[in-house]
Amino acid sequence: MRSNSALSNGTAGVSEVTPNGEPPTSTAEGVARRSAVAEEQAFLDLATARRDRLAEHLQGELSSEALDALERARQRMLRQQYDELGRAREGLVFGRLDGLDGTVRHVGRVGLRNDGEDSEPLLVDWRAPAARPFYTATAVDPQGQARRRHIRTRGSAVVGVDDEPLDGTMTAELVGEGALLAALDQRRTGRMSTAISTLQREQDDIIRAEATGPLIVQGGPGTGKTVVALHRVAYLLFAHRNMADQAVLVLGPSPRFLQYIAQVLPALGETAVVSATCDTLLTEIRVGRDESRLLAEIKGRALWQPALENYVMSLLPRPRELKLRWEGEFYVITTATVAQALASAVQGRPYHRARAAFAEQLHHLLAEVVVEQREALMNEMEEGFEDILARVDRDMRQDHHSGRTSTGSDIDGLLSDEEIEHLRNRIAENATIARFIEAWWPTLDAETLLGDLLTNRTLLARFAPQLSPQEITAVSAEPTPWASSDIPLLDALADLLGEVDAPQPQGEFVADRARRQRGWVYGHVVIDEAQELSEMQWHMVLRRCPSRSITAVGDIDQAEAAHRHTSWAQAVRAAFGDRWTAAELTICYRTPREVMDLTEPVLQKAGSHNTPPRAVRSSGIAPWKLTITPADLADAAAQAVRQLQQRWHGGTVGVIAPADRIGELLAVLSDVPVLTATQSKGLEWDATLLIDPQGIAAEPRGWNGLYVALTRCTQELGQLILTQQSPHP
Repeated sequence: MRSNSALSNGTAGVSEVTPNGEPPTSTAEGVARRSAVAEEQAFLDLATARRDRLAEHLQGELSSEALDALERARQRMLRQQYDELGRAREGLVFGRLDGLDGTVRHVGRVGLRNDGEDSEPLLVDWRAPAARPFYTATAVDPQGQARRRHIRTRGSAVVGVDDEPLDGTMTAELVGEGALLAALDQRRTGRMSTAISTLQREQDDIIRAEATGPLIVQGGPGTGKTVVALHRVAYLLFAHRNMADQAVLVLGPSPRFLQYIAQVLPALGETAVVSATCDTLLTEIRVGRDESRLLAEIKGRALWQPALENYVMSLLPRPRELKLRWEGEFYVITTATVAQALASAVQGRPYHRARAAFAEQLHHLLAEVVVEQREALMNEMEEGFEDILARVDRDMRQDHHSGRTSTGSDIDGLLSDEEIEHLRNRIAENATIARFIEAWWPTLDAETLLGDLLTNRTLLARFAPQLSPQEITAVSAEPTPWASSDIPLLDALADLLGEVDAPQPQGEFVADRARRQRGWVYGHVVIDEAQELSEMQWHMVLRRCPSRSITAVGDIDQAEAAHRHTSWAQAVRAAFGDRWTAAELTICYRTPREVMDLTEPVLQKAGSHNTPPRAVRSSGIAPWKLTITPADLADAAAQAVRQLQQRWHGGTVGVIAPADRIGELLAVLSDVPVLTATQSKGLEWDATLLIDPQGIAAEPRGWNGLYVALTRCTQELGQLILTQQSPHP
C-alpha cells in the first residue's frame, strides 16, 4: 500500500489534458489537474513496467519444452496468464481508491504484485473483493473510502482523472459520472467493448451476486444488461476457479449478436467460454427453413417434454421370455427374470445406456442358465449319463489351452469362478448375442424418431393429447427441413436416448471439448435476450446446467417471440417453478432521454405493466421525422443514411424496418446494417434510421418490436413515416 499523500490536493470533477496534449496551467485548478495526471502517469508507468517484466518471465517459462502431461497442464496455465497480460495493454489501470486510513489501492484489468510473494498488490484486479468499493461506495456508505478516482488513459498516457470525494461534500447519482458519460458519448464501433472502468452500483451488485441458482435480471433498453451478463461471466470465472474446468455457456439471440460481443470476454482474459444460440447448440443439426409463428408457439410449449419422455418409454422392449442359442444349445430366460432385469436397467438411465446395462445383465443371466443346465447334467451323470457330462465338459473348455492345469470341472464337472467369468466374457464378446440384443432393443436416432412423431397424427394424439385436432394437423403438415422450434425437441430426444458409446473428450482446451459434446454439463450458463426463449428452450438450457447456476438477462417488454409470456414468472415456470431470484436494472445509460420519452405510449400499447428505465443522459438532439410516400422510400432512405453518416463520421448508423421492406432497402443501402426489429436486439449504433414505424407495429407483437427499434441509438433517432400506404412490394 502507498500513503494517501495526494488526497489533500485532489479535485472533484474531471481532470483532463487539452486537445493538443498539454495540461491546462492558467489557474490553480489547472495546476491541481496537472499534478493529479502526473501522479497517475507515474503509477501507470510503474504498473506497465511490472506487467512487462512478468510477461517476459512467463515467455521464458513457455519457451521450454513440456515433457509430460503435468508440465503441459502447467504451460497451459502459464499461457493463459501470458495472454491475459498481453490483452491488458490498453486500460491497464483505470481506478484508484483512497482509504480513510490513508491507504491507496489502484484498480485495473488484471492483478499485479510487487516483487516478492508476500508483498502487497501493486494493482488490484477489478474482480477481487478489495476492488468492490470502487463500484459500490457512496457518500452515504463510503465503505472505508475517502475518495474514488477514475483514470482515463489513451495507450500508455494518462489523459484525465475524475475524482469523487466520498465524504458527503459532493453527491452524484452515478459512479464516475464524468468517465461514464465520456464513454457513452464515444462513437460506436460495431463491436462491444469492456466496461470495467464505468460499471455502476446496481450493475456490480448483479455481477457479484451468488451463483447458487437461477438469477433472472429484468432490464429495459440501455440499462447495460449485456454488459452485466458478460462481466458476470468474467467475475464468476475469477471468483470460482473450478468453474473454468466445466466452462461457461453464453447464449445469445443471433449470430450477429455473438459477433458483436465476441471480443469482450477475451479482452477480460476469459477463454473457458462457449458462445452459441439455441439454434446452434446441436452442432450437427442445421436449421433449414423458417416457420410460422403459430407452429413456433405450438412446438415451444412445455407439454413436449413429458410427451417425448412417454414417446421414448413406449419404444422400450416389453418383458417376454427370451430364447438364446449358445454353442448349439438353446437356453431360456424367463419373462419374470427379464422383467426384473429391464426394470433395473431402465431406472434413471436414458434409452441407450439402459440397453447397455440390460445387455450386461443378460450376459450374466445367460451364463447362469448355462451353468445351471450343466449342473442338471451332472445330476443326470450321477444316474449313469457320464457321456453327456464328457460332451458338455469338452464344449465348455473348447477354447482353453491344452496345457492348462486341471481344476474345477476337470475334476468334478463343476465350473470354477474363473471359468464362469471367462464364460461371461465369451458371451459378452459374441456377435450372435450382440445381434440378438440389437434386434430386440434397437439403436435409435433422434432425427428419425422426431420425424416419425411429428408427421404421424395418431402418435401426436397419443403422446401430446393437449394439442387440439387443428394443431395436430398443422404440426403433421410441416415440411421436412428442421425449423428453429425443432432444435429443442431434437435436443430433448437426444438426451432421452443418450449416447450409444460414451463420447471421448477431444481438444486441448475445455471450451473446445464442451463445444463438441451435446451432453456437456457447464459450470454456469448466461443467457442474453432471455425473454425470447420458449419453454422447451428453457428445458434445453437446464439440461446443460442441472445445478441451475444460471444468469438470464432480458426485457420482458421487448419480447417478440411467438410464445405468449408477458411476465418472467410465466416464462420460467416450466423450467424453474418458483425457485429463482429476480433482479432489476432501472437506469438507462445508453439511450438518450429525448428518445426514451417516446417509449411510454409504445409500452402501453404493448400491454406492459412495467415502468420504463430512467434515462440519465441527454444527447441534445431531438428525434426527427420525415413523411414520404412508399414510392420515394429508397431514395429518401439512401439520402437520410448519407446525412447520418456525415454527422456521425467515425461511428455507426443502423437501419431498422418491417420485414417486408428489408429487400427493397438492401438494394440501395449496402454499407450499413439493415435489420428487422428482431434482428436488431442487443445492438446499438450512434444513430438509428427507423423506417415505417407503423409497419413494424403492425407485425406480430409489433409494439414490442417498435420499442426495441426506438431504443437502439446512443445519440440520434430519425424516422421515415410512410403515407398513402399501399401493399408492400
